[in-house]
Amino acid sequence: MSPSAILTAFLTIVLREIRRFTRIWPQTLLPPAVTMTLYFIIFGNLIGSRIGSMGGFDYMSFIVPGLIMMSVITSSYANVVSSFFSMKFQRSIEELLVSPVPNWVILAGYVAGGMGRGLGVGFIVTLLSLAFTRLEIHNLPVMILTVILTSALFALGGFINAMLATKFDDISIVPTFILTPLTYLGGVFYSIDMLPGFWQGVSLINPILYMVNAFRYGILGVSDVNVFIALGMVVMFIAILSTIALRMLQRGKGIRH
Repeated sequence: MSPSAILTAFLTIVLREIRRFTRIWPQTLLPPAVTMTLYFIIFGNLIGSRIGSMGGFDYMSFIVPGLIMMSVITSSYANVVSSFFSMKFQRSIEELLVSPVPNWVILAGYVAGGMGRGLGVGFIVTLLSLAFTRLEIHNLPVMILTVILTSALFALGGFINAMLATKFDDISIVPTFILTPLTYLGGVFYSIDMLPGFWQGVSLINPILYMVNAFRYGILGVSDVNVFIALGMVVMFIAILSTIALRMLQRGKGIRH
């Protein structure tokens, strides 16, 4: 395919994905906004007033970066896993398989679409957070880089989950039993400095901890982990998942039967 044809194919997939989640915005954009608002009210205002400060900041300011990242992670993942599996279920994926579109363009299109929803929800949650606290950006490049890389990573994860899923129940297993626990234990609501030494070590195994703390550093300037190590880990995971997803597409794993 020529470069112009590749660009057209990529933009077609991306625009279709964006139109898909904006068309059903009461199901894709509104629920995360409502959920995060409840977190701000319950954890930030009610519980936070009793906890006091954490990491040198009031509790509301401390948890806002983590809640923004939580919304980005879940939305990026959910968009790709639901969209690609629906294509499989409706058998419209065959149109892409018989087309001359390269596999990497298909993958990039779905990932970009998932990032569109994830970053859009993150922006909405950020605006909502301004009603509860004041955000002062400490390092804008780190903040933007972290949220973009994290969104891409979990969009890739959603793509792999969709390829492996054989029924609709399969696309909810990973978010329910893996993604949600890792997110809650990823330092969203607390600093790992509060934990005993053993559990601090266990927490360092959680990859979401690094993403949340890198984003928190970008906003507040504090982090429980080295920011450069955190960003390096995210890039490494993106490379690994991209390779796996492309290999699965090439072999037709879960879509050629």
